[in-house]
Amino acid sequence: MQESTSTPSLEPREEEVTHIEATLSKQRPKLPGKQPSKAADKTGKAPPSRTRLRISANWWRSLQCVGMSLHFLAPPRPPNPDFVRVIPSTLSTKEGNFALHFYLPEGYTKATNWPVVVNYHGGGFTLGNGTDDARFARFVLKKTQAIFVSVDYRLAPEYPFPTAVEDGADALLYIVKNAAELRADPYRLATSGFSAGGNIAITAPLRLSQLRKTGDVPDHRVAALATWYPITDYTLTRIERRETAIRPEECLPPGLTDLFDASYLYPPELNLADPYLSPSKASDELLKEGIPEKVLFYTCEWDMLLHEGEELSRRLKDPPISKDVYYTMIRGVAHAWDKGPNPMKAPRNSEKLYVDCCHHLKKAFDQDESS
Repeated sequence: MQESTSTPSLEPREEEVTHIEATLSKQRPKLPGKQPSKAADKTGKAPPSRTRLRISANWWRSLQCVGMSLHFLAPPRPPNPDFVRVIPSTLSTKEGNFALHFYLPEGYTKATNWPVVVNYHGGGFTLGNGTDDARFARFVLKKTQAIFVSVDYRLAPEYPFPTAVEDGADALLYIVKNAAELRADPYRLATSGFSAGGNIAITAPLRLSQLRKTGDVPDHRVAALATWYPITDYTLTRIERRETAIRPEECLPPGLTDLFDASYLYPPELNLADPYLSPSKASDELLKEGIPEKVLFYTCEWDMLLHEGEELSRRLKDPPISKDVYYTMIRGVAHAWDKGPNPMKAPRNSEKLYVDCCHHLKKAFDQDESS
């Protein structure tokens, strides 16, 4: 099926996939103006009521479900979870339950001590479901030979920051505490996430590392994290981000990003430099302690989040943090390009990049097993 010549494709050509490891390509342009320090500074106007936000979020959630249904139709069809566990929140001040979707590798019942990839879906902390990344799960099962656990963390506006991060850390804690029953190896864990979930893939290990100092956390090790087009710095406004984007017309529409920010960044006095909200603002000490040794970054050339992801990857790689960072910028694609609603085929190169990610995750797991 030929692509239309009237509109540019959002899918990358294979030769446009660029790996940048030793030297990252460019600095984010410095923009004038004072960066907001709290949620109330983001827009300068009164936010919508929480009721109005819930109505808007539910409308967008319905549209997102339609889009993901089309996305899943493209061959090969993604797997369904093998089982689901609904677990209680133990870290959040907001009581409740959330689901963990378990995808199991072939031969699961014949072995123990499987590595585990704990995944967090995208959607601006407002949309999305634990099954959204099932296409990625298929590659993790086959190429990484790991258990894939996707977290249905609770969403804003019903559950604003920090609930998503606390649920993300709670999911890791549950797997560590129940490793024997789950046939999991608590010393070979990894996190992965897309967009907002990419933020949680970074901040959940940070949260768990701090819990080890004060709480009853069994011994474990997060060996790696893989973050796809993450949001990492909420002190930046959406206007600033769009002004640094190469193709601002390809960015998510303001109506949607305004919904995300108003829903998640609550109450108005919320500190936007909180390290569990903006990991780019975390101290060197916190990042060095809490971030796994192996870090994988995948960013999108046309994304308004490109530069903050690029800068954080550089910071993690350089002294004094000095992590083993593998950075990939995917040329010619917009944010969340790999979730396109084309029922005929998966977005080009998405599978190649998923395999690339799985290769590095497996390498991190294998190194831990042999050490």
